[in-house]
Amino acid sequence: AVVNVTVVEKSEPVSSRGVPPGMSPNDPFYEFFRRFGGGGMVPRNPTPSRGEGSGFIVSSDGYILTNAHVVNGASTVTVKTTDRREYNAKVIGVDERTDVAVIKIDAKNLPTVRLGDASKLKPGEWVIAIGSPFGFENSVTAGVVSATSRSMPGEANYTPFIQTDVAVNPGNSGGPLFNLRGEVVGINSQIYSRTG
Repeated sequence: AVVNVTVVEKSEPVSSRGVPPGMSPNDPFYEFFRRFGGGGMVPRNPTPSRGEGSGFIVSSDGYILTNAHVVNGASTVTVKTTDRREYNAKVIGVDERTDVAVIKIDAKNLPTVRLGDASKLKPGEWVIAIGSPFGFENSVTAGVVSATSRSMPGEANYTPFIQTDVAVNPGNSGGPLFNLRGEVVGINSQIYSRTG
């Protein structure tokens, strides 16, 4: 029920010595090139950028949850299941404040996740993340919950986040966070670091 989400984003012209053409904003080196790449000529036909994330199927008829930042600005969204089937997806809705999006594929009898009650999650509880970090599909990492109602520093609108030490990397975004009962209690959304 955990899927890989690939997007092709509408591209904007970038400087030839700035961000390399086709580099996704989700790429860990994107910010480095944007800040330190310098200026230059704008290419006439920039390559659309590609991005990758994860998601999970919540209904057998093809509704999937992922992160809003994974699908925002996408011209096409493709979902790949663990059995290697690929589907074109439609973005149904996006909530940028909570960074959650609903997408839909045209399929039936799909496996689904069980949704748990995140309000019952306690600090110290073990959790696991499943996703596609760096494109490595169905990677699993484990850790413990540090807090259940964190807010990001400087955040204007409070959104309660689950803080955990589970290793997540670019591509894990939108994947499920499971408790040890196999229930989804969160969506992997942000990696917090000093560099942003």
